[in-house]
This record gives sequence, C-alpha cells and structure tokens, in this order.
Amino acid sequence: MRHLIETSDLSTDEIEHILHKATQFLPMLESTTLDSTHRPSQSLAHTNIITIFFENSTRTLSSFECAVKNLGGSITRLDVSRSSTSKGETISDTAANLNAMSPHAIIIRHQSSGAPVHLTKSVSCPIINGGDGAHAHPTQALLDLLTLKQCLGQNLAGKKVGIIGDIKTSRVANSNIELLCRYGVDLTLIAPPHFLPLHSKLPCVHNIAEVIDSLDAIISLRTQTERHSKQNYGSLRDYANQFCLTKQLIGNRDIVIMHPGPVHHNIDIEDELLKDPRCKVLQQVRNGVAVRMAVLEFFILETKA
Repeated sequence: MRHLIETSDLSTDEIEHILHKATQFLPMLESTTLDSTHRPSQSLAHTNIITIFFENSTRTLSSFECAVKNLGGSITRLDVSRSSTSKGETISDTAANLNAMSPHAIIIRHQSSGAPVHLTKSVSCPIINGGDGAHAHPTQALLDLLTLKQCLGQNLAGKKVGIIGDIKTSRVANSNIELLCRYGVDLTLIAPPHFLPLHSKLPCVHNIAEVIDSLDAIISLRTQTERHSKQNYGSLRDYANQFCLTKQLIGNRDIVIMHPGPVHHNIDIEDELLKDPRCKVLQQVRNGVAVRMAVLEFFILETKA
C-alpha cells in the first residue's frame, strides 16, 4: 500500500500526472453552474475518507473535505479533542481502530514529525500527510508547484525563487525545497541566521534587498512561534522591519508572491500587498482543492498494493 508522507514518495512522472489531473479539475471548480458538464466526476462515490487533525487547520482540512465531496466521497472528521487520545490512547491504537472501520484513506496532521509514517504500520489504506511537525507538507508543495507553473510557465528550470521567513521549522519549506530543486528551480533562502537550516547547501542571505531584483517568485512563510522553544528575536515587529514583504519593497517588479497561510498580516506580507494582483495566495487555495482531488484519486484508485 502506497502512502503520501513526503514529496519524494512520488516520481516526477507521477507528479506531472497529478498536476495534469488537477488542471482538468480547475474549470469545474471555477464554474458557477451545477450541470453535469461542469460537475467533477463522482469517482470517489461509495468511499469513506477519515481526517484526523491534531493541529488546527483552515485551508488544508477544508480543502481536503471539499476535494472528497467534489468527487462524491464521504468524509468522517475525527474530533481529536473528544477522541480517546485525550484519555491516553496511543496514536497507533487510534490508527488501528480507525482502520477497522475500513476507510479508503486517512488524512492526518500532527505536531510531531514522523507521526504519519508511524501510522502506516497500523493501517491497510493510504495515509496522506496533511503536515507533520517541521518535517513535510507534500500537498502544499504540489499546489505551490502548480501555482508557479501557472504563473511562470511549465518549464521552471532556471527560474529564480526565494523562500523567506522561518525556514528552519517550516514543513512547507522542506517539501518545497525537495520538489522545486527536482524541477531545476534556482532557490535562495532568505532569513535571519536563527531561521535558516543549519546545513543547507542552498544560497542563503539575510537581506532580501540583495536578491529581490533577480527573483521571479518569492514564497513567504509564517513565523512558526508554536515550534520555538524560546523567542529568538526581539519581537514580531522587529522581525517584520527586515523581512515583511511590502509594496515599497516590491515596487513595480514583475514577481509572483506566494504564502501557504495563515498569513501574519503586516508581519509576513503587508495588507496592501495582499490585495495586489501579483499576490497569488487565493489562487494557491483554489489550486489546493484541485490538487487534493487529484491526490486522492491517485492514491485511492490508481495505486495498488
């Protein structure tokens, strides 16, 4: 049984297949009509998918639920706060009990890196990682890749992309680095020293002004305060003074601006810039539904044990 724990679980051909399918779904999602011509196929009819999110989520959880329902499947959301995990049940026992209900897939988010792969030992259905600790967020990287292709062209080789923010503790950054490097993207990491990975082989700078003129796109990240053992900057405002994306900084440059959300307003990106057509945050959200539809179809219907 195949699982999606990190982007490296997929070959480049498989990724292209998923993105192609997601692109086919997009016109259906954007249509305001409900006739059969614009309705996605009910390929997941008679399937049941379970979501179990140990961390809060808006975009990932909601888009997975929309993806399942768009394809005619049923979704069961486990309320972790009311589950037996609050009574001491282990995550392995939780997985085994959920598996006994014969779901067709389980989507998990967990604060601990490695939790999804631990679940794979206790189930007989695909596990889809909705984000684990500071490790990986594969579907976010896939939707970011689709967004970059839409904005910069299908061939991303040689395109210059900056990732700015709390990179060291970001699962989004980890997944994007693996995936975008595979596509030949020229990546630069932009952050204060304490927000950078310790042993990165990628170019790293501490001042965005040094590279802003060369970038085709920039992915801003939220400061992962919940993953810091101690505060390692004076204040969020001090951080924003150097690393917030603003209209003044961006100027009239032809650049794509992205963020996985949730955005810390005026800390990660200035409010005025969020309204700018170069900012693709909502396009990313829309792409997320289509990508997750394609991922679910692939792992439930197309991969075999």
